[in-house]
Amino acid sequence: VQLLESGGGLLQPGGSLRLPCAAPACAVRNYCMSFARQAAGKELEWISSINTDGGVTDYADFAQCRFTNSRDNAKSTLYLQMNSLKPEDTAVYWCIIGRSVGGTRGQGAQVTVSF
Repeated sequence: VQLLESGGGLLQPGGSLRLPCAAPACAVRNYCMSFARQAAGKELEWISSINTDGGVTDYADFAQCRFTNSRDNAKSTLYLQMNSLKPEDTAVYWCIIGRSVGGTRGQGAQVTVSF
């Protein structure tokens, strides 16, 4: 099972970024998918989960109204749209199979928010 996050980079505060995550088709079709992040020196933090057809999404409080989790099952790809980015959003971001941050995940994408 392999997930591939991409689209990370350096952003200024207030900027926007969309992180795609290519996932195995079988995982996308059959499992809820999630995003999580880990800042330097901190624990892995759940961001959002989306159900198999994309009809239901849940978000951590910090992600409400700023982040949007979506999926394109035909492309076997998940997306995390992040708006109004803040320096505290600096972290490595992962997509994960399932709802738990302990699930299978890819190599991660570094997102740095700084002036």
